[in-house]
Amino acid sequence: MQPLSIRTATAILVASCLSLTWTGTPVQAADKKEEKTIYKDARATIDSRVEDLLSRMTLEEKILQLSQYVLGNNDNINNIGETVKKFTGEEGSLIFVGTDPRLRNAMQKEAIENTRLGIPILFGFDVIHGFKTVFPIPLGQAASWNPDLVAQACRVAAREAEATGIDWTFSPMVDIARDGRWGRIAEGFGEDPYLCSVMSATSVKAYQGDDLSAEGSIAACLKHYVGYGASEAGRDYVPTEISRQTLWDTYLPSFEAGVKAGAATLMSSFNTISGTPASANHYTMTEVLKEKWGHTGFVVGDWNAVDQLITQGMAPDRKTATLYAFNAGLDMDMVDNCYRENLADLVSEGLVAQERLDDAVRRILRLKFMLGLFENPYTAETEAKERFLLPEYLETAEQLAQESMVLLKNDKNLLPLKKSSKIALIGPIVKNRFDMLGSWEGRGSEDDVISIYDGILASKEGEFEVNYAKGCDFDGEDTSGFPEAMAAASKSDVIVLCLGEKRAWSGENASRSTIALPEIQEQLLVELKKSGKPIAVLISSGRPVDLSRIAPMADAMLEIWQPGVMAGPATAGILSGKYNPSGKLAVTFPYSTGQIPIYYNHRNSGRTGAQGEYQDIQSTPMFEFGYGLSYTDFHYGPLTATLPGGRTASGTEDDAIEISSGQKFTAQITVTNTGDKDGKETVQWYICDPYCTITRPVKELKHFEKQMIKAGESRTFTFEIEPLRDLGFVNEDGERFLEKGDYYIMVQNQRIKIRII
Repeated sequence: MQPLSIRTATAILVASCLSLTWTGTPVQAADKKEEKTIYKDARATIDSRVEDLLSRMTLEEKILQLSQYVLGNNDNINNIGETVKKFTGEEGSLIFVGTDPRLRNAMQKEAIENTRLGIPILFGFDVIHGFKTVFPIPLGQAASWNPDLVAQACRVAAREAEATGIDWTFSPMVDIARDGRWGRIAEGFGEDPYLCSVMSATSVKAYQGDDLSAEGSIAACLKHYVGYGASEAGRDYVPTEISRQTLWDTYLPSFEAGVKAGAATLMSSFNTISGTPASANHYTMTEVLKEKWGHTGFVVGDWNAVDQLITQGMAPDRKTATLYAFNAGLDMDMVDNCYRENLADLVSEGLVAQERLDDAVRRILRLKFMLGLFENPYTAETEAKERFLLPEYLETAEQLAQESMVLLKNDKNLLPLKKSSKIALIGPIVKNRFDMLGSWEGRGSEDDVISIYDGILASKEGEFEVNYAKGCDFDGEDTSGFPEAMAAASKSDVIVLCLGEKRAWSGENASRSTIALPEIQEQLLVELKKSGKPIAVLISSGRPVDLSRIAPMADAMLEIWQPGVMAGPATAGILSGKYNPSGKLAVTFPYSTGQIPIYYNHRNSGRTGAQGEYQDIQSTPMFEFGYGLSYTDFHYGPLTATLPGGRTASGTEDDAIEISSGQKFTAQITVTNTGDKDGKETVQWYICDPYCTITRPVKELKHFEKQMIKAGESRTFTFEIEPLRDLGFVNEDGERFLEKGDYYIMVQNQRIKIRII
């Protein structure tokens, strides 16, 4: 075990001094023999401690460990004692909705000192893209294509959350999402299984660190397991139809990557999977997760997920719902109290095996020991200024925000803006701070956000003269602000029009029938176009949006997502040229809502040419996955492969590179910055298998790398290829296979042919 830190020692001292009035008779101090019990011995192995504690537990105590409730919400900190009375102290987990650790410590004190076995409570919370230091929404983070930077953000989130008393985050969300109408697309890493898998593993390792018991580490939770992002028509909670093979090639890889990275827990999803609810799905939760992948952590249900088996049409009552969910492999029940009400009867009736009950409890206890909660159950009660929004945290937030932003259009190099430009800063998000946080903002506050307006005024790089006008609200029909906007435009050299979505328009239960911005915002752009001034349009959104009418009127377009607390400095940095935009889309931007679902790695159609395409609009997207411009130019040299033995080949159509299925080889390409600005470039490596017994996508992302390349310099990017892993595919049983034949390695518009012999 780690030695006690000052933080932990202080926490124990503070907790012991809490002046609370407890109800009931305190448990008497244990005798010397009891103090030497194995589960209390920090020198014993975790497995032996778990088994010893499990052997001492009653049926009721076990069931309580499988139950989770909410602590905090709107509880007054002055009424800690009354709040604590709501619980027995034997609950397995509480969702801690607060930022002051005093309430958390009081509840933990009840569990440690006033229960028979003194089992600590596991405190969880939705720390999705930051706790107090709020970072860009995950969809924006994925657009950075910078796993190291995403990891830094997760470490900051873990430190702030853990210092508040949170042991466990319900993050990362690694659902593959291809329908922008679905509000929770903001919460994940986009449409691609490989990119999402990389971000999944990255986030897990960053949250958890090398040692879960170490200061600043919290347990991760992969969600929503599985297929939630395939919700029909983008509507939340509805059924999904996913074939077993598609489950394996599209929806399971990001979860498998997170499990391999050591994810402590998973959360089941609300959707049904071809008729079987995910929260009662034995195949996914037990056969795949626990048996095939060997996951030793536990599965928690989503909010009320067990009870919802009734409304989904599977279970006629709460007892049957409990039976189905628990026997399928759902270990912890979130909030709805189904397990506490029904598990004892189900065990006594022989419908739930004692072995299954013990297995679930064992998984939860193991995590509590791994987190060090038995030795260090309390959190230091430090001042907020010591825990939150530290300078180095804000620096990471600004860097991730600017690397997440995607330059979609830049005619005549309108951006970056010329120094000392007079700019008309117009639109509903210019001074807005609240909506910059995005959905699932943790414990973030709009008071901590630097607005776009304030960021630009503080910019030293551009020293702009700003003429501001709101112009219009996010929605509605009020055009009374248009004249003021036109007046601001008339006094300026360039218009920066800031449009977008409210934070509540994305997130859970925030499905929308169209991904177009409200008409009033497009009308404002039409009006400003009459000024004849060049227009740069900034889009702040929690999803891909319909830009089909906006793009033709804009000279430049920058997608800034919902960038978090450092919205202003990051945006100002891009506009002024302090930062060279390097973001690339992690999700396809459709030409219109009618194209949905549209994504890059689709399978081939049965017919070619124009057959099967839309008759009234283009069939290609507005902006494809992986797209993003820069302020500089990058030249890609020839794509080559290095074979075993060191031979280099180009692999043309007429001269394929022959390789055996067991031989590893590398592909490489040199990229030169031919412009006059330093910039970061992400090289995306795709493969294609044109003919396979299970038809495959037209191309599949298999590797990427982002590097800084200074003006005039070159960098070589390398892809190390293991044929089965990188060229192979997966069948409906989750088994990888590699067929003989031709494959392509592709970068941009180049490709080399590989022949597996």
